[in-house]
Amino acid sequence: MRVKVALIQMRMSETVSRNIEKAVTLLNEAARQGADVACLPELFVTRYFPVNIGGEVPHSEEVPGRLTWELSELARRGKLLVVAGSIPERSGGALYNTSFVIDSSGRYLGKYRKMHLPDDECFWEAHYFTAGDLGYNVFESSLCRVGVLICYDQWFPEPARILALKGAEIIFYPSAIGNVDRISQEEGDWADAWETVQRGHAIANALPVAVTNRVGREGRVEFWGRSLLIDAFGRVVVRADTEEGVFIGEIDMKQGPRIREGWGFLNRRRPDTYGAILG
Repeated sequence: MRVKVALIQMRMSETVSRNIEKAVTLLNEAARQGADVACLPELFVTRYFPVNIGGEVPHSEEVPGRLTWELSELARRGKLLVVAGSIPERSGGALYNTSFVIDSSGRYLGKYRKMHLPDDECFWEAHYFTAGDLGYNVFESSLCRVGVLICYDQWFPEPARILALKGAEIIFYPSAIGNVDRISQEEGDWADAWETVQRGHAIANALPVAVTNRVGREGRVEFWGRSLLIDAFGRVVVRADTEEGVFIGEIDMKQGPRIREGWGFLNRRRPDTYGAILG
């Protein structure tokens, strides 16, 4: 089975309603181009407010809530599986960085709350959000089994492996990452490392990985775009540029099972030797 995946890059304004309108326009364009599934970027309804500490949260809502139902109707009309990037979710007095998934029938499948929160210059999410408490879940859609992680989760191998072991057939990473003024990249090229680690997740778990990033300048951060669609052996099928738009590529969903059987990445694991990882 071949699946057409749409990566949606956005430049956000100060106005929540305009950002939602743009997201809807781009999702409709993805459907018009024949995409089966589309993914929005992290925190797509607002500017990236965690660039500063102590600022106001410009928008939050419940999930499921008003935006969930609006995107559900769009998904139903467009016959499009939607991975709704992430939004600030207000629940029980806490704020979460939350993604949700809607089937192509318009059915709400569930949500994921970001587990790993950065606490770095211009990426001060730990000062705003509470770490996720819903675990790493796989969403059973009519198209395939979908796993969702969010941005900083990308740098940790364990979540991707957990989703693979739970039966995910593709992992989506809505993201917000870029270069920061006055911070040198002394370790090396950040964007190159960012791409490399995600290709590693795809290879090690023998499943496709789709990454969507925002674009444009917000404060000291220049979000670099470069959204990625990676096949189950780490080949980059789509590498977007630095502009807004819809970037579509096609994935062979049968490739992953063939690689797993041939290379034994999962069935030759030795969990009895992995105890030290829990420390």
